Amino acid sequence: MLADLEQLVRCESPSADLAAVAASAEVVAGQGAAALGAAGERLVVDGRTHLRWRLGEGPRRVLVLGHHDTVWPIGTLATLPWSVRDGIATGPGCFDMKAGLVQAFHALAALRADGHDLDGVTVLVTGDEEVGSPSSEALIRQEARGCDAAFVLEASADGGALKTGRKGASMYEIAVSGRAAHAGLEPEKGVNAGIELAHQVLAVAALADPARATTVTPSVLQAGTTTNTVPASARLAVDVRVLSVAEQERVDRAVRALPTTVPGARVSVSGGPNRPPLSPESSATLFALARDVAARLGLDPLDGVTVGGASDANFTAGAGVPTLDGLGAVGGGAHADDEHVRVAELPRRTALLAGLVTAVLAGGGRG
Repeated sequence: MLADLEQLVRCESPSADLAAVAASAEVVAGQGAAALGAAGERLVVDGRTHLRWRLGEGPRRVLVLGHHDTVWPIGTLATLPWSVRDGIATGPGCFDMKAGLVQAFHALAALRADGHDLDGVTVLVTGDEEVGSPSSEALIRQEARGCDAAFVLEASADGGALKTGRKGASMYEIAVSGRAAHAGLEPEKGVNAGIELAHQVLAVAALADPARATTVTPSVLQAGTTTNTVPASARLAVDVRVLSVAEQERVDRAVRALPTTVPGARVSVSGGPNRPPLSPESSATLFALARDVAARLGLDPLDGVTVGGASDANFTAGAGVPTLDGLGAVGGGAHADDEHVRVAELPRRTALLAGLVTAVLAGGGRG
C-alpha cells in the first residue's frame, strides 16, 4: 500500500494543470487495473480526465467514489517531499486524498482474492473535485443514480471520525462596473467601483447566520488599476456554507437582490449553489452499519461528525443515495504543509471499506 501511495504522490496532479491530471490518471488507471482485474474507462470532459470501473450489474449497487487531483502546484515535492518516518507518511495530496484511492483499490482487490463477487460495484475517480467538480458533477450523479450506497474515500475528520454530514456550498462572483476618471484632476467625474465593492462586502458578510451555522465569507477582492485612477471595475468572490437547502436558497435570493449604493455603479452576480448539504439523515443507516462492521473487525469504535467542507459526497446524497464519507486516510493537514497519513491506519480503513461493501452487496445499508 505504501508503494502504491508513493507512486501516486510522486505524480503531482494539481487540478488546473490538465496535462498533469491526465498523467496522474494513467498512474491511477494502472493501479486500478491491477487491483480490479479490468481496465478502467478514461472519461475526458472539458479536458479533465476521470476514470470509471463498472464491475458488473448485480442486484445491489455500490458506488466507491474518490478523486485524484490535488491543490498542490507542480514542484511542491521539492519542498514537501514524499517520506515515511515514525509511522507517518507525508507528501502533497497523500491525505487528501490519494491514500483513499489506495485503500479503495486494495479493499476491492482483497475481496476479489477472497472470492467475493463484486457485481454491482462501480469505482469512479474524478479529476476536478478540488475546483468544485465542474466537469464531473453530472458523471457523479449519473453513476450514483439507483445505488444502494455511496462510499466516499475522502480523508477522515480529526481522530479518524467519519464524515456523516457536510455543509452545502455556494460560490459567487460579484462584478461592479463604474467609470474611470483621474483621481487628482476630476475624481467627481468617475464612478468608484471600489467604493461600491466595499458596500457589497459588508452587505454580503451580513447575510451570515451563526445561529444556523451559515457562513458567508467575502474572499477574493480586486479593484482598480493605478493609484491615480478612480476604479472602473471591481470583483468580489464569495464563499457560502450552509447546513440546509432552505438556508442555501435564502442566501442565494439575498445575494441576487443586493442593492447598489454608489450612484451610476452597476452590479452583476454570477455563480450560485455548487453542492447541496449532506445531511446526517443521508448517512445514518450506513454509519450504523460501519460501526457494526468495525466492531466485528475489532477496530476502535467509530465517531461521526458534520464538517464545513464540501465534497462529491454532497452530490450523491443530493441524488437521494445513502452516503458515507471520510472513509479514507487517518491523519491531518489537508491543504497544508503538515499534510500527513498515519500508516498503521491504512490496512484498518481498508478492511472497514471491504466489510462495508460486502455488507451492502449482501443486503445491508438501506433503512
